[in-house]
Amino acid sequence: MTGVSRRAFLNRTVMLGGGLLASSLATACGGSGGGQAVTSGKVQLDFWTHDPGYVKTFTESARRLTAGSGTFDYTLKVTQADGEAVITRMISAGAAGKGTPDLIGIIVSFFPRVMTGGIGKQLLQELDDIVAPVKQDLLRTAPYTIDGKVYALESDTCLSVQYYREDEYNKHGIPDDVDTWEELARLGAKLHDKTGKSLGMVGTGDNVAITDQFLQLLLQRGGAFFDDKGALVLDSPEAVEVLDFMAKGVASGFLLALPDPYGAPNTAALKSGKLISTVMPNWYNVYGLQTNVPEQKGSWRIRNLPRFAAGGHISSSLGGTGFAVLKDKPGTKAATELLKQTYLTREGQLLRFQKGGFLPTLRSLYADKEFLDTEDAYLGGQRLFDVYGPASKDSPTFYQNAKLNVLIEALGGPALEAMQGKRTAADAIKAAVAAYQKAA
Repeated sequence: MTGVSRRAFLNRTVMLGGGLLASSLATACGGSGGGQAVTSGKVQLDFWTHDPGYVKTFTESARRLTAGSGTFDYTLKVTQADGEAVITRMISAGAAGKGTPDLIGIIVSFFPRVMTGGIGKQLLQELDDIVAPVKQDLLRTAPYTIDGKVYALESDTCLSVQYYREDEYNKHGIPDDVDTWEELARLGAKLHDKTGKSLGMVGTGDNVAITDQFLQLLLQRGGAFFDDKGALVLDSPEAVEVLDFMAKGVASGFLLALPDPYGAPNTAALKSGKLISTVMPNWYNVYGLQTNVPEQKGSWRIRNLPRFAAGGHISSSLGGTGFAVLKDKPGTKAATELLKQTYLTREGQLLRFQKGGFLPTLRSLYADKEFLDTEDAYLGGQRLFDVYGPASKDSPTFYQNAKLNVLIEALGGPALEAMQGKRTAADAIKAAVAAYQKAA
């Protein structure tokens, strides 16, 4: 940007749309300073993340590269904090002109914050050069793309599958290969009438919980929030169909309404056996089931999602974390190389899966024998990639927009009212679109 320094530009965009950060937070960030670019040898990288799984992964990857014949001798200085705090601190430090990390994990739902006001372009390194050799093999670049350029690499394909209690399904005569959602909803309503149990859930506690569950099914059905140009496409027959499906599911008991689909209410529903099936991404295995109901080891299985009768995919996605490199820093080249080796090679992808359970983001690895032979003890020894392989070939693309948070706020209330039977699904979608357009 001619005539405007990066620091001045970021100070303006932080105040106008980048996060409204407190100056005390900005000045509290440690200074990394400028300096000459490190092109080989010893290098210390400031590494920021919200998840200990990424700490383990990158620490081990750096160790292996250092011990091998790589260009750099890595040391990682780790900062672990809440996902929102991590991105807030990075933008604040960028505005202050010091203290930014070299490598940072940005939760997908927070990435729109760096799409706002050009912040991403000012702070982050374009990654198209390292992506180019594997571009046709790489999954999920769309959520981290700004004006056609990739600024972060996805950590996990986040494939949504159906988790189900095999013991409960067998006990109540529910087939594990029901073809359509409509048929499963019919069976679920009957089950709830007899036992009070449910075969799925919806979030009702806040706008994020409400829209998360809706988004998974909307993407599976073939709908979306935004298209590849960032234009709002929520006002669609698919959106009305999915929201109506969810509302009817809640009314029949097929779907269980939970204030928090990840926290205590969900855990209680799982422990009591009230919730015996749900749609969630692959990471729910570790973070939702193994963490909260370890005693149910061996009871759960996964399958690809039933199709909607009117069409769509056999999978969906939700969540994710993109790792980005900060540009024009002494450690930029070293951080880019570490990211490349950890995320764009077979060895790095296998390490990520072994250390953190992160699914491959390279299509070809879903046919790799070492991945295919993986069995999950918690899921009764099930071969995961018998499910994830087909899912990776038929999963929808999620497109971002800088105003995603505006849409979430606009959609949450009307969607909840639809699920409570207070308005029709069509009215709720129209109201959400109108509120978004007014706010945006």
